[in-house]
Amino acid sequence: MSAVFVWIETFNGKAISSSWEALGAAKELAAAWSVPVTALVFGEHASALASEAAAYGADKVIVCEDATLAGFRLEPYAALVSKLVQEHAPKAVLAIGTARARELLAAAAADTNAGLLTEVSSLEAQPDGALKAVRPVYSGKVLSEAVGTAGAVQFVALRGRAFKAQQPDAAAQAEVVSVPPVLAEADIATKIERFEEEVGTVNLTDAAIIVSGGRAMANNPADAPAGVADAAVWKAQDGFQNTLQPLADTLGAAIGASRAAVDAGYIPYAHQVGQTGKTVAPDLYIACGISGAIQHQAGMRTSKVIVAINKDAEAPIFKLARYGLVGDLYKIVPALTAELKKRLGK
Repeated sequence: MSAVFVWIETFNGKAISSSWEALGAAKELAAAWSVPVTALVFGEHASALASEAAAYGADKVIVCEDATLAGFRLEPYAALVSKLVQEHAPKAVLAIGTARARELLAAAAADTNAGLLTEVSSLEAQPDGALKAVRPVYSGKVLSEAVGTAGAVQFVALRGRAFKAQQPDAAAQAEVVSVPPVLAEADIATKIERFEEEVGTVNLTDAAIIVSGGRAMANNPADAPAGVADAAVWKAQDGFQNTLQPLADTLGAAIGASRAAVDAGYIPYAHQVGQTGKTVAPDLYIACGISGAIQHQAGMRTSKVIVAINKDAEAPIFKLARYGLVGDLYKIVPALTAELKKRLGK
């Protein structure tokens, strides 16, 4: 009996939370095709994560806890996924399209002579076993529809936050099968020396709420201290810290930025949203002082609710926004923060 495979991405022995979104998408496909869902969990604590995968809907979990898979390296991961696909011939192989997942699925698809679709935002199982997928193209201005070949394995990298994870069921059970690795350590060219991870920040791609600032952050009325080399940069940095951050803290949000703000040195690149930054799809996106150039829209136009705050009533961002506030962000944002704190009891 065939199945739908889902790769569960892990880091430091814990599942990446967005992987459960892929499992949710797989459950819908599997129900339409009347086949089970098989989760692939590799690396540190893989066996322990099997029960978590079962809770989120996996009918079967294939685990490999070998030391060669403790950290993600393409060679051993792709070799194992390719072997499992060749042995089990699943109808589809799904994963949330992180950088690692795209790399892994591309390699495994090439190894197994299968097709790959990326940035998929909608899936539909066809009666003949084919898969119809919808993905945004041309910076999200057009939706492209593709249909896979019935009877062939279909690799799909899903867009983050485009699918919902199932509510976990702690009582759910799944068949757990352990498999050996394909490559020995001596056969793996890549070696992991260490990981350097930023702490204390919210991952933009996983954030349910994002508060972003643009070029207009430099319009901060606060006075720059004497001797500051660039008053505009200081004003903007102060604005991000003392105006946008309190709003983000109140909402439990991540801080984003436009490319203009990043290029001007107001905030590090890690916060950039847009065509050359992060692509996000939060439940709520608040754009403060962002005009809404097409490059920025490409990274956030699929947000469920967009709120725009801008002095320019003709700014392109208002065409995307569900709610628009025309005015000075340095007056509107503090007032909004104070009202939210009152209503949320903070």
